Amino acid sequence: MALSKLERRARIKRRIRKIISGTPTKPRLSVFRSNKEIYAQLIDDENGVTLASVSSRDKGLKAASKSEAANAVGKAIAEKASKSGIETVAFDRNGYLYHGRVKVLAEAAREAGLKF
Repeated sequence: MALSKLERRARIKRRIRKIISGTPTKPRLSVFRSNKEIYAQLIDDENGVTLASVSSRDKGLKAASKSEAANAVGKAIAEKASKSGIETVAFDRNGYLYHGRVKVLAEAAREAGLKF
C-alpha cells in the first residue's frame, strides 16, 4: 500500500531527526512550509527553547510570490541569528524535499552569512 503525502513526510522527518539535533552553539534551523506561508526557527533541542523565529506572515516581509517570501525569510533568519551570535546551524528540512521554496530559503540564509 502506498503512503500518503503526510505519512511519507513523517517517515522522512523521523529519519532526519534521529541524526540532527540543535545545541545552544549550533541550533537546528527548522523549516515549515504550508500552502501559503513559510516559517523558519532556530531551535536549541538540549534546553527545548526556540532561539529565533521568522515567518512570511511577519510585518515587513512582503513578497509577490511564495519563492520571494522564502528568500526574504531566509535572509531574515540569518540576520536574527547573527544578532544572537550564531554563525553555524544544522539545517532541518522537516521531511520536505530540498527543492523549491525550502531550497530558496536555505540558499538565502547561506548568502546572508549562515553556515550549514
